[in-house]
Amino acid sequence: MAKFIFVTGGVVSGLGKGITSASLGMLMKARGFRTTNIKIDPYLNYDAGTMNPYQHGEVFVLDDGGEVDLDLGNYERFLDTSLSFDHNITTGKVYSAVIEKERKGEYLGATVQVIPHITNEIKERIRRIARDYDVVIVEIGGTVGDIEGMPFLEAARQMQLEEGRDNVAFVHVTYVPKLKVVGEQKTKPTQHSVKELRSLGIQPDAIVARSEEPLEESARRKISLFTNVPEEAVISAYDVEDTYEVPLMLEKEGLARYLVKRLGLPEREPDLEKWREMVEKYKNLDREVEIAVVGKYVKLADSYLSIKEALKHSSVANDVKVRIRWVEAEDVEREGVKLLEGVDGIIVPGGFGARGSEGKIMAIRYARENDIPFLGICFGFQLTVVEFARNVLGLKGAHSTEIDPQTPYPVVDLMPEQRDLDRLGGTMRLGAYPVHIKPNTLAKRLYGRDIVYERHRHRWEVNPDYVEKLEDAGLVFSGIAGDDERRMEILELPDHSYFIATQFHPEFKSKPMRPAPVFRGLVEAAKKRKYGE
Repeated sequence: MAKFIFVTGGVVSGLGKGITSASLGMLMKARGFRTTNIKIDPYLNYDAGTMNPYQHGEVFVLDDGGEVDLDLGNYERFLDTSLSFDHNITTGKVYSAVIEKERKGEYLGATVQVIPHITNEIKERIRRIARDYDVVIVEIGGTVGDIEGMPFLEAARQMQLEEGRDNVAFVHVTYVPKLKVVGEQKTKPTQHSVKELRSLGIQPDAIVARSEEPLEESARRKISLFTNVPEEAVISAYDVEDTYEVPLMLEKEGLARYLVKRLGLPEREPDLEKWREMVEKYKNLDREVEIAVVGKYVKLADSYLSIKEALKHSSVANDVKVRIRWVEAEDVEREGVKLLEGVDGIIVPGGFGARGSEGKIMAIRYARENDIPFLGICFGFQLTVVEFARNVLGLKGAHSTEIDPQTPYPVVDLMPEQRDLDRLGGTMRLGAYPVHIKPNTLAKRLYGRDIVYERHRHRWEVNPDYVEKLEDAGLVFSGIAGDDERRMEILELPDHSYFIATQFHPEFKSKPMRPAPVFRGLVEAAKKRKYGE
């Protein structure tokens, strides 16, 4: 029988429930338990696919094509695993399923209500995932008290009753502020948050207290007394330099050890040696390179979270720390490429729509003409084709039909199956598809394999009618789709030190111990450019 750990949040959002949940999953897996994580998002959207990154951070894509919350990316990185679309439960999914069942007459004439029908659907989805695991960590998004989260908290309460207290535990993540005026940590917000949780019938077993500095003993005692949680289960989760330190901090604080005991699991020592070495290596890197990310959502770093993490993974692999220069593409349009001067590498990431596209094209041209290590991703790949067509082939006005439907040279065009769609959600080319890599190319050197499976999220493609012209002018398409040879997947310029772009999103499969090859290669080239090695 699986053991369930529900992670809830209080006081304010953005405390790091996702990192806490991912870290807890990793600590359980490191003890030899078959572990997985589930993310509950109480929003009404069916999935994250149609949301602007400013609303909710990046949209993370899974192998099966699920467009999900960025926390699933954290789960995959921390647990070194691949998850499915079912690991993300939303209000939209739950209500859609219940209404569909009602329309089919599956409720035998009953009045369909939040309790029991919605809560039963939630529990059934959690249990379906749990069949293959020893420990299932379920993060409930939002904060306690949000009206959207009520059915999920009620379902969690019911699960403890039905599964038995020995099989279900609750971890509550709260915020402990330190007011400058009085100079002490304040526990009242935590007390009120737990009071709210208890009013819903849930008594937390452990409290993860987020704070800027380590939790003071007086604050720990006070939280324990007023929340009815043992002192050993009041966990200090203070700010650290890097998120990959969090599992080590929580292990030191004894969170996983306490929950193992609380759930009656066999006590085992975790194997954290490689993780500890990775964290120490990253913290002690003394050389650095600067890589510009030229995007349209740079004001919110979470919009490009997986890119940030892939660069971090590549830092460790190359013994050099990456400092990111976030550059707004529209600023490049206004102020010019001087915003990119002095960088050791340039990334043009994915995105949709016209805003900032000309700034991205300017950045691509700057990288190409000055032989600066370059990586284009998805829309960045398409705009690289546009830039090459305009400035090397001389096709003035060349563009993607996404941006300019009337372009005289549609070098990037809508895929045939994408025409005349009346629904935007879940209709792109999504998930892992095979990519054939050509021999004697940079892509082959980086991947070392003939076929790779990478994750996609796009509608537009390189127009096959222009491929021959582009290649005659020196552009090499070194990766082609394994399921349709008309689809170009990787391009490169052989006469450059490092110039590569991918139609897919390599950042989604990058792991701390196994960085995405094209990111690792970019950082290696940036290091060589700066240090000559």
